[in-house]
Amino acid sequence: MENSGNIEIRITGSRGNIELTPDNYDIREIITILHTAEILLFPTSKKERPTISYSIEAGSVRHVIRTSLQAVIGFNAVIGQVGSSNSVDFLEVQSAKAIETLQENAVKNNFELSIKTSLDKSNELKITKSTHFTRTKNFWVDAEFYFYGILTNAGGKNKANIHLDTEDYGSLTIQTDKVFLGGKEENLLYKNYGVRAIGKQNLHTAEIDKSGLKLIELIDYSPKYDHDYLSGLMKKAGAKWSDIDDADEWLNSIRGNEEA
Repeated sequence: MENSGNIEIRITGSRGNIELTPDNYDIREIITILHTAEILLFPTSKKERPTISYSIEAGSVRHVIRTSLQAVIGFNAVIGQVGSSNSVDFLEVQSAKAIETLQENAVKNNFELSIKTSLDKSNELKITKSTHFTRTKNFWVDAEFYFYGILTNAGGKNKANIHLDTEDYGSLTIQTDKVFLGGKEENLLYKNYGVRAIGKQNLHTAEIDKSGLKLIELIDYSPKYDHDYLSGLMKKAGAKWSDIDDADEWLNSIRGNEEA
């Protein structure tokens, strides 16, 4: 892969008295690391992301993740800022949660994590049971939101939700319940809706935590051109202008644009 680079997440620790190696590293932990790495590399949209390849190597356990050089450069900047500020509060929600997942892993298993890239003079972020890479809780408050878009999916076997495709926020997954969806006789899909939802919002950045949105109300939102309504408004307004000879000249005088 041309113009590519690596990120490396090295995990040092033990299983009881046995040193941690790829042979005794559980597949669930591998999946968690891969999911976390993908979020850190591409926290917003994954639709057009470049290929990510992976290998697990010895040296306790070394997760080597290869992708585009541009993504690696951005990742290097992120871990550098996290390390120097000793904080994840500045990160987008998904990125902050990914770092928190690694922190929880370190505390739960008494692991030491070292994260760096293949760049020359790469930044390195170290996470141990003694570090505290978690968000400041009081930065996030309960809030109510209105979103507008096209409803593209609704349902779910275990957790019911709707998917709303919006211009401002992309695709949003909003939690609801099966009773609400089951009570809808009409087809909801591919129609314009307004959605009233609750969730968390950052006091400092105004960022919305898109992972915890819950539906309050689904509003039928079908803006359309109503010729009769607009004609009626114009007729009412026209009557009030009937005694004005030159409407343009009158408007200019009101605006203060009258020529000397």
